[in-house]
Amino acid sequence: MHPYPHHYTVRAQADATGDVELGADRLPALQTAPPAEFDGPGDRWSPETLLCAAVVDCFVLSFRAVARASKLEWHSLEASVEGKLDRVEGKSRFTEIVVVATLRVPAGTDEERAKKLMEKAEQVCLISNSLVAQRRLDPTVVAA
Repeated sequence: MHPYPHHYTVRAQADATGDVELGADRLPALQTAPPAEFDGPGDRWSPETLLCAAVVDCFVLSFRAVARASKLEWHSLEASVEGKLDRVEGKSRFTEIVVVATLRVPAGTDEERAKKLMEKAEQVCLISNSLVAQRRLDPTVVAA
């Protein structure tokens, strides 16, 4: 890992109407638009879905690192994030982010330990730690 601080730059290009194009060095461009809830087309990534995607992606990548460091054998991890956007004190903001995760592990795995490692992954996720929304993890472990 490189020493801190790390810097990330994303560019946006937009006209008065239509999609916003996001770009970053060495990455493919991404087209975004407002979600249907804000009268957008609802068929493209939006800032809201990108934020939720960043949380779930960070959770999965954090779990990989935590499991590797803890020498936990596992088969697969499925996770989803539901973000709740609401009005608080006259401002729109995410008020809750729920991670629902199902971890598949070999038979005989200590399921309580696996669940604790999932909780640790949620706690160390730098994206979640950067948000002010209340966070909750609903983990499930399935032994094969």
